[in-house]
Amino acid sequence: MRLAEIRDTKRDLYYFQLRLGVAAVIVFAAFTVLFGRFFYLQVIQHQYYDTKAEDNRISIVPIQPNRGLILDRNGVVLARNYSAYTLELALGKIADLEGTINALAKLVDIQPRDRRRFQKLREESKGRDNLTLRSRLTDEEVAVLAVNRYRFPGVDIKGRPFRQYPLGEIASHVVGYISRIDDRDVERIEESDQAGNYKGTDHIGKTGLEQSYERALHGTTG
Repeated sequence: MRLAEIRDTKRDLYYFQLRLGVAAVIVFAAFTVLFGRFFYLQVIQHQYYDTKAEDNRISIVPIQPNRGLILDRNGVVLARNYSAYTLELALGKIADLEGTINALAKLVDIQPRDRRRFQKLREESKGRDNLTLRSRLTDEEVAVLAVNRYRFPGVDIKGRPFRQYPLGEIASHVVGYISRIDDRDVERIEESDQAGNYKGTDHIGKTGLEQSYERALHGTTG
């Protein structure tokens, strides 16, 4: 009886050691695979993933140039720029556009004409993501929006240049005016190989000197 127990004990010990050996082999193989993967990613593919990470971190944002001044022969300013804040929506980041606009209207003044203009921009600006909902925000409106910005993904406040004509209607037919770029303007820009120079630009000269000297007045995008 004692001999049988000894044999059973030896057999159990053998199978235990066998299972332990198999487990050790599996663990070793797993660590070998993990180490091999780590070595592949960190050493062999290091440059590739480092470059991809850098590309994800850095984005190229075009800097819109300040439009040139228009002066008469006596140095009187006929057209100049001033800066103001605009309320812009990134359509691709907003799930409920109408709900977002309604919520924003509780914080700042958004008139029916602003909504109509925004809708027209959506129809005319196919493929563009960032569109202006309100222009020329007051300092108080900017402060309110800045405090509540966390509530509105895809909503941003941006400083934009605007055109001003100090003499008003005087010589307006000669000076002309600028307006938002439309589909026909896009075609002309592409035909003149200037598409890259108009990235980040929303307006273009439509009539008069603003149109005739568009290339010189627009400048070069940074």
